[in-house]
Amino acid sequence: MSPGKMNEGEIDIDVPLVRRLLASQFPRWSNLQVERVPSTGTDNAIFRLGPDMSVRLPRIHWAVELVDKEYKWLPRLAPRLPLAIPIPLAKGAPAEGYPWPWAVYRWLEGENATIVRIADLPQAAADLAQFITALQEIDPTGGPEAGPRNFYRGVPLANLDRRIRALITSLDGILEPRELTDVTAAWEAAVGAPEWTGPSVWVHGDLHSHNLLAVDGRLSAVIDFGCLGVGDPACDLAPAWSLFSGESRDAFREAVGADDATWERGKGWALRWLGALANYRDTNPVLAAIARRTVDEVLADEAGAEPTPTRRGKAKEQGT
Repeated sequence: MSPGKMNEGEIDIDVPLVRRLLASQFPRWSNLQVERVPSTGTDNAIFRLGPDMSVRLPRIHWAVELVDKEYKWLPRLAPRLPLAIPIPLAKGAPAEGYPWPWAVYRWLEGENATIVRIADLPQAAADLAQFITALQEIDPTGGPEAGPRNFYRGVPLANLDRRIRALITSLDGILEPRELTDVTAAWEAAVGAPEWTGPSVWVHGDLHSHNLLAVDGRLSAVIDFGCLGVGDPACDLAPAWSLFSGESRDAFREAVGADDATWERGKGWALRWLGALANYRDTNPVLAAIARRTVDEVLADEAGAEPTPTRRGKAKEQGT
């Protein structure tokens, strides 16, 4: 794999390419400053365009369909949501040696909503739960069904059973033997919980600290809707373990109103972070640190205890 890339098949995207694309397709913006935005995301390259816009370009083939999905649905969802979300302003076409569609969005101010940047975690938990609840209340008619096109977010957990068990096996030597046993037990409890029998609802599908923005210590926006779809609401409960703990986790559960079975399935969705722990330890250490913390929190929650200070400290040092 080429240096600086996270997945085989990524293409090179730089400021000169973005300038050429803008000049040929949106000349009214071609004189604005273009600056690459550091990102832990695995799907898109992001560039700030002037003071109030951004450009997002798929960097890998699996992200190409997401451009049209966001362009169609985000303007429809935004007015119904209590936190800001990206609004697409224009869609670009393949050109200048770049093979895929791309888009220009409104810029959203804020910093990644990591634990150290949130002033009041229980308040953040309530704010995020309000966002999730509002999203679920929007009519899902015509929305993309959970499946391959939204990376399986919102499907029955049983559909992921073979993959998760393979991930657990692949982590032998990274997780300790006792952890492997406990992770397997936690996954089996989640996949064995009653399936969702209610109507399918809108799910973001990838809620974590680096897809949330905060301003002055409070949640302000939710970004990156590539996993947007319609399915089981449990998949949007993963922040209970990737971001919250203790009092804030309790506040999140109360505000989101999850029943026991949905909460148990939510733990299973949190364990999907095992994929980042297995695949991005070297190429995306920030995501790997979130994954490590999430696994620790799930196991501690199952055991009825807090994670060890050492592990929590390591996660905090890496900005999660």
